[in-house]
Amino acid sequence: MASPSSVFTEMVTTTDRSWGSEITDNVSNHNALVRKLKDRGNIKTISGGYEIAEVLDFAENGTYQRYSGYEGLNTSASEVLSGVKYPWQQLALHVTASGKELRMNSGKEQMKNLVKARKANAKRTAANNFSVDVYSDGSLQNQINGLANLIQTNGQGTVGGVNSTTWTFWRNKFKEMTGTNLAASPSAANAVSMKADMNAFWLSLNRGADKPDLIVMSHDFYALFELGEQQLQRYADADLAKAGFMGLKYKSADVIFDDNTNFGTTAEKAYFLNTDYLHIVQHREAQWTMDSEKVPVNQDAVVIPMYWMGNLVTTRRAAQGVFFDAA
Repeated sequence: MASPSSVFTEMVTTTDRSWGSEITDNVSNHNALVRKLKDRGNIKTISGGYEIAEVLDFAENGTYQRYSGYEGLNTSASEVLSGVKYPWQQLALHVTASGKELRMNSGKEQMKNLVKARKANAKRTAANNFSVDVYSDGSLQNQINGLANLIQTNGQGTVGGVNSTTWTFWRNKFKEMTGTNLAASPSAANAVSMKADMNAFWLSLNRGADKPDLIVMSHDFYALFELGEQQLQRYADADLAKAGFMGLKYKSADVIFDDNTNFGTTAEKAYFLNTDYLHIVQHREAQWTMDSEKVPVNQDAVVIPMYWMGNLVTTRRAAQGVFFDAA
């Protein structure tokens, strides 16, 4: 007869071959930003590399020329492409059960319930923690580059190995809200002031069809924005609503809120994101990929690990912006 531990392992590892994609789906179902990137096909899977290398298009081609007749043409080399490199960061998640739990649940139905509960817990844990990480500043050990790292309130920083003090094209846009702590005292007048600032900031990020398509606000910012939209409310696209994310529209962009937006600060923030240039990159062999069962030598337990390796990357910081109230 199979031991309780082997039955547990078999149920976890063989009854659900799509476990890794279930974790990914659960993360995207609990985070509107990740959901948006997934729906756009912006979760990329690659097979290797010492770092995550991304190509940049940072300058115009210098050979554009107005000419007449036999006038000589400019055929000189034009340096328009460069690259950024992001580090691989690793995440681990474990489905565990003690020997006592396994023996207490050795009946078929009890074991099914135990496995179901452990897997549900793992999915919830991944969703909650990855949702924090995508907004983080990457300052914790082995943490991915979250939005607070990629899009900074002074526009600068070294991101993807490129120092924006030297390379000014690599600075993100930023704007501090007029007034002080307006979101803490929501009123029609404060909402009007916020909207005026947003309008000016939007223009700085707009280049024809190339413009933000998602704005993620902290809770208080969103409440103030919603107050100013009461008479003209337009709701976010049907796909986000269908996924359970309530939101509004600002011009052509979806507006949603996430309390993780003001990660590590008391400042209220709104990220103006152009998701054409924002991706989650993951390794083909570590996309919440399940490993074989591990049995600790000094514990009466079974551990089944899952691994993820990747990072959040941008290929055009100048297309991204952060609007904030520093109070």
